[in-house]
Amino acid sequence: MARISIVIATHSRPHLLPRAVESAQKAGKDVEVIVVDDASTDATAEVCRGLEGIRYIRVDQNQGVAGARNVGILASSAEYISFHDDDDLRLPGSLDRQLELLEANSEAGICYGQVLVGDMECKPVHGRQPERLLTGDIFWELVSWNPIICISAVFRKACLFRIGMLDATVPGVDDWDLWVRIAESHTVVAVQDPVAIWRMSTPSSNQGSSTPRGLLSKIARHQSRWLQLPRARAATYGKRREARRRFLNNASDWLIWNAATWLQEGALQYSRKSIIKALLLNPLRTIRPWTFKLLLKSLLGSVESSHHQYGSQKPEIEGKANT
Repeated sequence: MARISIVIATHSRPHLLPRAVESAQKAGKDVEVIVVDDASTDATAEVCRGLEGIRYIRVDQNQGVAGARNVGILASSAEYISFHDDDDLRLPGSLDRQLELLEANSEAGICYGQVLVGDMECKPVHGRQPERLLTGDIFWELVSWNPIICISAVFRKACLFRIGMLDATVPGVDDWDLWVRIAESHTVVAVQDPVAIWRMSTPSSNQGSSTPRGLLSKIARHQSRWLQLPRARAATYGKRREARRRFLNNASDWLIWNAATWLQEGALQYSRKSIIKALLLNPLRTIRPWTFKLLLKSLLGSVESSHHQYGSQKPEIEGKANT
């Protein structure tokens, strides 16, 4: 029996599957690769028939990314699960290192690592994320923001027996929601090396993270459900309020950083909408002098240099809804 099952949910992007499957198979020993074809309407089935060593499952009605991942989980045979978006790549041997760490830490429910941020061809050109790996009891940190990029995570399937499956009602946030629910009662560990290449979104890349404004609004609404989990309810009102404040601060900072990045690229409409959403979510945070300095700097120089100069830490947000 396989040690780990990798679930690749896909919808009508057959050209991406061969390299995704190859990278998954090279990421570890005893790997079960499950490709869930989420009602594709093109050559996905034909391409999958030509891929060796995979389990191919097709659903006839589109389930969305969370639903497709749930189908893969139910079909899996291994003790550990990892999700793999079809446009990302796993690094060779990375799963073995993560499994060793999980097996050495019986209280841990999730192991993750950094990713190399890639361009549209998934070539690493944009550094590493997250900049800082959080470990141990990170429940409250996860309620406030998400440092765990989906492809980088491995989790124990046994956790699902207590908390349930992925929530299909929150597409684009389903992985983050799962990390929060696991972290409520389990610790988190991390390897200190990059484990994958994560394709960075652009305004035209048709990824869930290409439209962060709507995604952040969805998360802002969904966070109230996290604050009703038993552990959160048992905390003080001040603790819950602080978690909400931290999320709104992170969200507005990320939107402004995002706006500055695309302003420099000439995506003016995209930048304007991100600024408006930041103002709606957190007006006092957004109108700080740092915001205006960063936006001006993006027109005159490097966003990265202004990011360091003015002390903003770009928060990580993950959510490439690809099915």
